[in-house]
Amino acid sequence: MVKLSNNLVGLLNFLTFLLSIPILIGGVWLKNHGISECERFLDKPVIILGVFLMVVSLAGLIGACCRVSWLLWVYLLVMFILIVVLMVFTIFAFAVTNKGAGKALSDRGYKEYRLGDYSNWLQKRVNNQKNWNRIKSCLIDGKVCSSFAERYANETVQLLYKENLNALQSGCCKPADECGFTYESPTKWNSNGTSATNTDCAAWNNDPKTLCFNCNSCKAGLLDNLKRDWKKVAVVNIIFLVFLIIVYSLGCHAFRNTRRDHSW
Repeated sequence: MVKLSNNLVGLLNFLTFLLSIPILIGGVWLKNHGISECERFLDKPVIILGVFLMVVSLAGLIGACCRVSWLLWVYLLVMFILIVVLMVFTIFAFAVTNKGAGKALSDRGYKEYRLGDYSNWLQKRVNNQKNWNRIKSCLIDGKVCSSFAERYANETVQLLYKENLNALQSGCCKPADECGFTYESPTKWNSNGTSATNTDCAAWNNDPKTLCFNCNSCKAGLLDNLKRDWKKVAVVNIIFLVFLIIVYSLGCHAFRNTRRDHSW
């Protein structure tokens, strides 16, 4: 029973090592075969994650199974830092996603989104032109608005108004209702010449690669999606934290066992 913790730590790290292999291969594949900006953007984080998991799992595996105390010490230090970082990130994720929500409109099945309603930290991220150009490229490559146009191509404007559009469709693929544009198709709207206080109205263009991708409403729609996703990630992080704390506790037992063996 004394050595059970060593065996469990070794087994868990062996499984983690196996998991790191496809992650690393996937990152290398994205680096060599990625076509879109989105795919190329993901390759480095995926490779770093794969290498990190591989190195840490090897340290834990060798340290626990071969009774190498200094490797276990390094493994426990990295695990402790990882636990602290995840705790900080989880708290941060809940804090920055606490603000912001879509605005319900009368006789509309969808909501409209305003950038100013979201946290200042998130606003700064999307207002950075370099960041936004990359995100915009991902939205275009992901066919967010082209699929929207195809899905609702045969609908009248009255039917479109009743649709339950998601945040990206509402913010990026159509002009704001207050612009008062004339409807031709889901992604083709013509200005009637009236002035509007909303700067997004001037940013709208019928070009499929422009539409409202430069609008604040599109940035707000993205942040609304990000807000929901980050909250889901934060919940997963809490579960993962519990798992890491259990593994860390087992690692501490294994470290004490190894030190005791060496003292004899």
